[in-house]
Amino acid sequence: MREGITFIVEIINNLHDILILLINDVFGLQMTDKDMHFWILGIIGILTYAGVYLISRWLSKLPFGMHLIAFLYTLTFMFVLVFAIEIQQAITNRGNMEFMDAIIGLWGFIALFLGYVGIAFVVILTKFVIRKISNRDNDVEM
Repeated sequence: MREGITFIVEIINNLHDILILLINDVFGLQMTDKDMHFWILGIIGILTYAGVYLISRWLSKLPFGMHLIAFLYTLTFMFVLVFAIEIQQAITNRGNMEFMDAIIGLWGFIALFLGYVGIAFVVILTKFVIRKISNRDNDVEM
């Protein structure tokens, strides 16, 4: 996992150097590093927000849309948490920084979520059956 993070960091550093070169030398804007971070991360953030907003609006119209939105938000949080823990282990040398630890942690969330979905399905199905039986009994009495 350490190699993967090092590889990603190297790509980001190269992109950073290219952007500095483009912004300052090609376009002549003379931005500081902080200026560039302000604009680039601001643009990435607002584009991400727009995408998430559009997807959330679409999902919210589905029968279980709010559950999907909550699941995706939680899954995103879990990705950040799992990798933050793994990076923390590498920095403090307390535990081994392994990609499989992160994957297993995420599978734990997904397994427990599927358990929740199963229980919710049983509850919804039970309510549906009870309503059908209740409506049939009401129809017979008339």
